[in-house]
Amino acid sequence: MEYVKLGRSGLDVSEICLGCMSFGVPERGNAPWSLNEEQSRPIIKRALELGINFFSTANMYSDGTSEEIVGQALKDFARRDEVVIATKVFVPMRQGPNAMGLSRKAIMTEIDKSLSRLGTDYIDLYQIHRWDPHTPVEETMEALHDLVKAGKIRYIGASSMLAWQFAKAQHVAVSNGWTRFVSMENRLNLLYREEEREMLPLCKDEGVGVTPYLPLAAGRLTREWNEQTLRSEKDHIAKALFEKTEEVDRKIAGRVAEVAANRGVSRAEIALAWLLQKEEVTAPIIGSTRISHLEDAVSALSVKLTAEEIVSLEELYVPHPLV
Repeated sequence: MEYVKLGRSGLDVSEICLGCMSFGVPERGNAPWSLNEEQSRPIIKRALELGINFFSTANMYSDGTSEEIVGQALKDFARRDEVVIATKVFVPMRQGPNAMGLSRKAIMTEIDKSLSRLGTDYIDLYQIHRWDPHTPVEETMEALHDLVKAGKIRYIGASSMLAWQFAKAQHVAVSNGWTRFVSMENRLNLLYREEEREMLPLCKDEGVGVTPYLPLAAGRLTREWNEQTLRSEKDHIAKALFEKTEEVDRKIAGRVAEVAANRGVSRAEIALAWLLQKEEVTAPIIGSTRISHLEDAVSALSVKLTAEEIVSLEELYVPHPLV
């Protein structure tokens, strides 16, 4: 495993990040395909054995139980200073006013709850899960800066927004001497490449690390197109993301299969190798419900695609609706 700086920060992270939405109590929250604590712990332990030090969760994953499972496992299997824990804030965790968004009140409430569930004194990377159009960005950025100064978080990151929104937030931070975002967690894979237009160039120019989620398109790039899994049946969010572009996406997935067969490697390794060879990308976020998924992801680090293979994988893409 190699380690790289997260953007222009001094933070060292593994080139693979373990996404933790797969871990949580299945009966709680929005991931009925998630693994319970007993099933999750071996995967987290294997990730550490493979050299992965970067773990990304969110307060809303499985109603907070993802943070609980991940926090306890990392406490049992690693020293706190050896791992980089990332979590997120935005999505409502209860009903009623001030229950969601990026107001000072919401952020200050949710940070303490995340710290408690994770069982740690600080979070390495605290990310805003979405853009909040109902809160002044100045209020959000100052609240995040105050948490850094209070020692509750070390770095801040963002996720899933338009490039102008991200640029505005960075400008507000710089103008006021507040903490800047060091990372962008956005959706990027062979089936959805709209981030190449504005967000990736912005991140490159600003020195922001890119940690793509759904790098395997929720498994669509790893198996036969019509093959069903528990997640593909139950993950209605992922279904909504891909259902409108199925015709062209199926062709691209077929091209991944061809390149993988010619190489004698898995489809997951090819799809991840494509991402890893993008200079803007720091660490794809891999969701794993099996140890073999994790090992395939690490194996992808040694797969170097040729220019011809990259053209073959990219040439079928057509513009997709922004999500």
